[in-house]
Amino acid sequence: MTHDLTDETGNLPLPRQSSRARDSAPGAADPAVPSGFYELVDDLKTLVRGAHLRARLKVNTEMIRMYGEIGRTILERQEQGGWGSKVIDRVATELRTEFPDQRGFSRSNIKYMQQFARTWPESIGQQIVGQLPWGHIIALMQGCKTRPEQDFYARRASEEGWSRSQLELQIRTRLHERAGGAANNFAATLPAEDAAALSGIVKDPYRFEFTRAVVGGTQERELEDALCERVVQFLTELGAGFGFMGRQYPLRVGRSDYRIDLLFYHARLHRYVVVELKTTKAEPEHLGKLNFYLAVADDLLRDTARDDPTIGLLIAAEQDELVVEYALSRSGSPLAVATWTGVDAEAQQQLPSAEEVARVAQDALRAECGSTRQPEEERGERGGREREGGLGVRG
Repeated sequence: MTHDLTDETGNLPLPRQSSRARDSAPGAADPAVPSGFYELVDDLKTLVRGAHLRARLKVNTEMIRMYGEIGRTILERQEQGGWGSKVIDRVATELRTEFPDQRGFSRSNIKYMQQFARTWPESIGQQIVGQLPWGHIIALMQGCKTRPEQDFYARRASEEGWSRSQLELQIRTRLHERAGGAANNFAATLPAEDAAALSGIVKDPYRFEFTRAVVGGTQERELEDALCERVVQFLTELGAGFGFMGRQYPLRVGRSDYRIDLLFYHARLHRYVVVELKTTKAEPEHLGKLNFYLAVADDLLRDTARDDPTIGLLIAAEQDELVVEYALSRSGSPLAVATWTGVDAEAQQQLPSAEEVARVAQDALRAECGSTRQPEEERGERGGREREGGLGVRG
């Protein structure tokens, strides 16, 4: 499970200088400190930070359990006593009065607690959702229609450490329908366990709307440029574990030079991933070339003691399923084929350009600066008139 360790500003905390680093710094040796003392201090700091993290997680789990019990208790009383929804207002008022320093007892939040109890009636301690922040759980209840959908996103959010905004994005783009949807030959080329793991990291289609690319109206290099300029969003769309190694990655084979469109490394699966982009329909020759890249990457890049065989991912504008099936059937390398979606051509024409956005921002800044200066100038003029009037009276 991955946890968000950012501070209140959303930034990662600045790295602290370790005791080992101070011990090894020039002139930092302390004759009064025994050898290995600073290593001991670093180990103790790690223990303390780990305890702090576990304590925060425990507090979150207990709060989620409390919310579930509040929602369940209210539902039971409403059912037994025939109480209406207006009782929620009174409950919220009573709880806020009794616990003025504790947030979370608004009318809307208590209604979410009821929905939470209905959705997950089982013990929360046994559910992955109980490990998520409350804001994530609200996003699940607001964005998902069925319990299987909610459990899918809860599991992925927990495993991949999504922020709430990332979770909401994946729900909006219906990841549960796309995950594992790419045509592939993993079952025929890999052991069953590896095939299942790799099928889980590819999807179809990939949502590239953030690039403003248009299917049928964007060149391959333009699409590649847009993805690399927004590499953080691109990695989010690919999924957890992908590390970006480079674009137009050079391979020297004999006396010929070749370039891979995009090269990634999957840290969890310990595999290089070669991605070829196409703004046209997927063709058999595209997979043939991708198969060639995999053979070269396995020979030149892969560390056989650490890395499993390289996989290839062709992302094209469209595909003929039968053609792709035949092309994959005789390949001995693990390959997958997916499509990508961009913005609608008509919608793209209505989107402002980068220059227009920059001009609007500059105009807004000028207006803000002008409104800030104007009261100061008025105060200055008014103060001058008051001083002049004062001098006249005293005279």
